[in-house]
Amino acid sequence: VKMSMNPFDEIAVEEAIRLKEAGKADEVVAVSIGVKQAQETLRTALAMGADRAILVVAADDVHTDIEPLSVAKILAKVVEEEQPGLVIAGKQAIDNDMNAT
Repeated sequence: VKMSMNPFDEIAVEEAIRLKEAGKADEVVAVSIGVKQAQETLRTALAMGADRAILVVAADDVHTDIEPLSVAKILAKVVEEEQPGLVIAGKQAIDNDMNAT
């Protein structure tokens, strides 16, 4: 299965890059939670202008949904470790409309 960035997340990455270009952010870090193949999506974010990417592998199968509470806990841990000044997230997943981003 080819992984691709959904439009909602793409808008979030674009806005983060705009903030950095305007001098209102120092760094753009893209985060994905899921399968190893999500590296493809993170490479897209890096190609768009993100400075770093973090992949949290939380599933082995692309057809396995990660529960929203698990996503929230993982994101909370990433935020705790990274200490960002601002978090910009997409709206929802386009493959299952999970609304866990």
